Amino acid sequence: MAGRFGQLAMVCINVFWQRPQSYYDQDSWRGTLDLDGGALMNQASHYIDLLEWLVGPVDTLTASIATLGRNIEAEDTAAMHLQWKNGALGTMAVTMLTYPKNLEGSITILGETGTVKIGGPAVNKIDYWCFADTNSDDDLVDSASYETTSVYGFGHPLYYDDMLLTLTNEKHMPMCDGEEGLKSLELLIAAYKSSENKQSIKLPLPR
Repeated sequence: MAGRFGQLAMVCINVFWQRPQSYYDQDSWRGTLDLDGGALMNQASHYIDLLEWLVGPVDTLTASIATLGRNIEAEDTAAMHLQWKNGALGTMAVTMLTYPKNLEGSITILGETGTVKIGGPAVNKIDYWCFADTNSDDDLVDSASYETTSVYGFGHPLYYDDMLLTLTNEKHMPMCDGEEGLKSLELLIAAYKSSENKQSIKLPLPR
């Protein structure tokens, strides 16, 4: 982020979506722990990616996970408190019980010299962008927001193309490799451990 935020203070991620019981009833594997996962592992997994990719390594997290309104094995709601190694504090709130439809998929970054909120239903709209300095990136803000009819956005085809190119061209470096994916998986495992044991979890996890 080119240091434009200065000292990061607070990072808040919200995933307020709707998945009715009929969504889970479509197939027997939906909402199961072995084959699908819940609100964190399934629906909010890409927002888990943002925790480290945008903000940096997480130092500790505390999570609460619950199944409140859906007849499924996995969770439909989760809340996390996070502290990053750079000192920033943050929260992540996720639920599939939002009425009556998907409301928000957002990240807000609050720093000493910059504040940004990217919102919309799927981090597709720049709601606020303000820094103490100026940068050529500022000229791109007005054109960066886009309309989407789905919380899945338009990123999946681009990723599939990159994955196929990686498999067929040994000289091509993937935009996201397995090591990066493991970072997100570690955060998810830490969240489930924290909720189960009712304690704060320090990262990285013991191997």
